[in-house]
Amino acid sequence: MASLTLSACGDGASGGSAQTRFVQGKNGVDTVKPDERQPAPDLSGETTTGKKLDVADYKGKVVIINVWGSWCGPCIAEAPNFAKVANDTKDKGVQFIGINTRDSEKSQANQFEEQHQVPYPSLFDPTGRLMLRFPKGSLNPQSIPSTIAIDKHGRIAARSIGPLAEDDLRKMVDPLIAEK
Repeated sequence: MASLTLSACGDGASGGSAQTRFVQGKNGVDTVKPDERQPAPDLSGETTTGKKLDVADYKGKVVIINVWGSWCGPCIAEAPNFAKVANDTKDKGVQFIGINTRDSEKSQANQFEEQHQVPYPSLFDPTGRLMLRFPKGSLNPQSIPSTIAIDKHGRIAARSIGPLAEDDLRKMVDPLIAEK
């Protein structure tokens, strides 16, 4: 049985190597060249509002996955940045999706989403099982918050561990919008 070790509210420290085939960016965003990207895992389930959601349904769009918890201070701090960039890029072929984790009740997540005006759906993942689906050696979520960018072809393109400022989030999203 696999176990999940995520540090709560990480500081953003991570690194790359020849084995992992990704490059750590100066802004805390790790990226993978298009020809070395791995397919995103099956990320599907029920949302915090009880609807069914499958990330694969958004193939053809850039998908930004944000792993968060209502109890996480850095998640609270970055929420306005994600809401703003999600609203600014939705007409440019970008879909934001949250993965709410370690909240035992959907009501906790719903209250967070309402309070911070989160304009996109979040999968409800109280035990962290969705994060275990990321392939070994890929850019996977390693702390809360983590952000994963999936390109238009459904491949893992970038990751940030820790909270993202608006400018850094845009630096993660904009190159993927420009890709063919």
